[in-house]
Amino acid sequence: MATNDGRLVLDDICEFQIIDAVQMTVHQFAESLSNVIDAKDHCTRSHSEEVAVVSQCLGIKLGLSSRQADILHVAGHLHDIGKIGVPDAILKKRGPLTRSEFKIIQRHPVIGAEIIAPVTSFAGNNGIVKMILHHHERFDGGGYPHGLSGHDIPLGARIICVADSLSAMLQNRPYRKAMTFDEAARELERNAGTQFDPLVVAAFLEARDSIRGYLQSMREVGAA
Repeated sequence: MATNDGRLVLDDICEFQIIDAVQMTVHQFAESLSNVIDAKDHCTRSHSEEVAVVSQCLGIKLGLSSRQADILHVAGHLHDIGKIGVPDAILKKRGPLTRSEFKIIQRHPVIGAEIIAPVTSFAGNNGIVKMILHHHERFDGGGYPHGLSGHDIPLGARIICVADSLSAMLQNRPYRKAMTFDEAARELERNAGTQFDPLVVAAFLEARDSIRGYLQSMREVGAA
């Protein structure tokens, strides 16, 4: 969370209480699970990997420890795991969703948190479970599933929200074409303080060049 003067409290993200070898296995398993999700929809190829890396980069830029940033990386891989419970007919639909279909889509953070909840090392006020559950909350309180606002949204979720939105804007979807990086960056900046945490957007703007380079390389690899 942040203090009244906007400073981040760096213990806001829980540390893993597991030995490094087990942590590495958990990390690799998270990457494997994210591949399952991305494989459900060719439009979102490499989306979870991009969210994981950009979230980690933003965490470091915000002053989190390398261990805390690693936790963000794992959470980024797993943020959409709940889409396993969304029918393909809705997930891959061309054109706008109906109100009832959108309500089903809105369930995926809850489903994802329920899937990951049995992993006790992922729990805590800002553990991976809460990051997954709240990554679609908005800073102004207009998001889902619980309508949290401001610093009531876990820091990790606020970071993943920015990384997730950036990656999504840069990808072609059945209902729209991909934005350019500069267009997406302007959208993040325009929505700072409403959809996004201004501190996280500021960190993105500071790291813009390195993030741009990484995402460009990802797209070059995907096109090869």
